[in-house]
Amino acid sequence: MKTELIITTYNNPKALNLVFCALQDQSRMPDRIAIADDGSGPETKAVLEKYQSYLPLRHVWHPDTGFGKNEILNKTIASSDADLLIFIDGDCLASAGFIERHIELAKPNAFSTGSVVRMNAQTSQNLTEEDITSKRVFDAQWLRQNGNIKGLSDSLKAGKASQSVSRILDRLSPVKITWSGGNASTSRSQLIAVNGFDETMRYGGEDKELGSRLLNAGVKGQFLRYSAPLLHIDHPRGYVDPEIVKTNRAKIEETRKMRRRWADHGLDRHISA
Repeated sequence: MKTELIITTYNNPKALNLVFCALQDQSRMPDRIAIADDGSGPETKAVLEKYQSYLPLRHVWHPDTGFGKNEILNKTIASSDADLLIFIDGDCLASAGFIERHIELAKPNAFSTGSVVRMNAQTSQNLTEEDITSKRVFDAQWLRQNGNIKGLSDSLKAGKASQSVSRILDRLSPVKITWSGGNASTSRSQLIAVNGFDETMRYGGEDKELGSRLLNAGVKGQFLRYSAPLLHIDHPRGYVDPEIVKTNRAKIEETRKMRRRWADHGLDRHISA
């Protein structure tokens, strides 16, 4: 089974540098790492060049015309030759077993979805490569001391529980399963079957709409909530539009009610016949 990690990014080279720094310590590397780049400038390209010799990178880029995350994701999926695709955002740090856990859980007709521990603004601003290479950023005690653990759930996500206990907690989690675009995986063939991401949708739940279509198509969702979480680097979200979020929620509900499986404006636009 050929695997590819797809990382979305847009003009956040500092965070992307730290993401790559964490990926170098994976217990199992993917065959390829694709950067789905929604129109970043030369600073992002420079970060890729820094890690080109250490990581199996490819760069999928299109011009910046506004929020086009779903479109660049579809272009990246279309150009991939992997069987299993794993998705994270370019502001999320993966601990050593992250990729291995997604590969371990991969099944036909299933997708895996995980969660994040959200680091606060101060920790995110002060984060260094040395924090990552020393692995202290993944230590629950360090996270707590820096004000990033908000309760029992965060403690468990940050590794306070053993892997065997974490896997049991994944199965028992009462949270509704949906596709979390910053931490998810499934086969490329499953994404082709539902026509990938809906490119008419802008920021605000657009990943959940894909998850609803996968579930409608009979693809089973499974959790990695505690056994493969990510650390999320805080950043401003000036691009959030409450009206778009409201519209997206209505579309997600419609997708669920209508049992819609296919995105009319999706992946097929980028796959050659």
